[in-house]
Amino acid sequence: MEETDKRPQFGNRLLENVDEVFKHNAWDNVQWDEEQEKAAQEKVEQNSLVTFSDDTLKDLEENADKHWDDFYDIHQNRFFKDRHWLFTEFPELAPDNTSAPCRVYPNDSNVNDIGVQLQNTNIEPSVKRYIFEIGCGVGNTIFPILQYSRDPNLFIYGCDFSSKAIEIMKDNELYDTKRCEVFVLDATTTDWNVPFEENSIDIIVLIFVLSAIDPHKMNGVICNIFKYLKPGGLVVFRDYGKYDLAQLRFKKGRCISDNFYARGDKTLVYFFTQEEISNMFKSAGFLEEQNLIDRRLQVNRGKKLTMYRVWIQAKYRKPL
Repeated sequence: MEETDKRPQFGNRLLENVDEVFKHNAWDNVQWDEEQEKAAQEKVEQNSLVTFSDDTLKDLEENADKHWDDFYDIHQNRFFKDRHWLFTEFPELAPDNTSAPCRVYPNDSNVNDIGVQLQNTNIEPSVKRYIFEIGCGVGNTIFPILQYSRDPNLFIYGCDFSSKAIEIMKDNELYDTKRCEVFVLDATTTDWNVPFEENSIDIIVLIFVLSAIDPHKMNGVICNIFKYLKPGGLVVFRDYGKYDLAQLRFKKGRCISDNFYARGDKTLVYFFTQEEISNMFKSAGFLEEQNLIDRRLQVNRGKKLTMYRVWIQAKYRKPL
């Protein structure tokens, strides 16, 4: 392959010539024009006209854990791919493994053949480091961190609403009780029953999880996150943005409230603006270190289809 044909690093693949749109599987930071923004707004207005009945809304709320258990009963650990891209977007998760030339993970649909910088080093920090992932699912974030970080003082906690997801994760051969512990937790409850103290966690991971929570309960979740982080601790956040392809694809009758929907399998999803994320975290006392919108153009080169994704990525720190 010629030097000029090498794939740009993940996060830096910019579409400068529209005639080359089908050259790669994805393009980063694609700008929308006013016409595209208006079309997305009109689509959302249309699919929000019909909302659920009160009985259906009651079922969605009261049986939320059952709906997620059903989801994992069907998909097991096959639905999500490991999120190796996290090491590029959030190098704080594995600081001892982020300085090597790129390695490629072609089977990861989230990476789209894009390299991730990883390296084994002999760094052995003397201080114990704790990461806690809320909504860990079947381990698609925790297992890559355990696999590629060689920090002997790193310990990872994980929780999920679904007892089925936790069961699947514990059965995985990569699950190592010396390095991680996962448990069932409804993060929307006021008082968390967790195996660690307040002010004890270095990093809390919130990846495509807050969107699955009723908007009225989100502030409570963020306040508890603040409580359990160490002073100086960090939240890494990534989730669906308003006008993402997933929102535009909803049909009438799936809307619960503004930008909040129920999928066909009865799991819930909210689509955020940057301002909403900023306001929630700052109101809880966090300092904002990053809040960006990632408009990504995904491409099906075989079918010559383009798909616009909108994600919000952010980092918030608890003051010292």
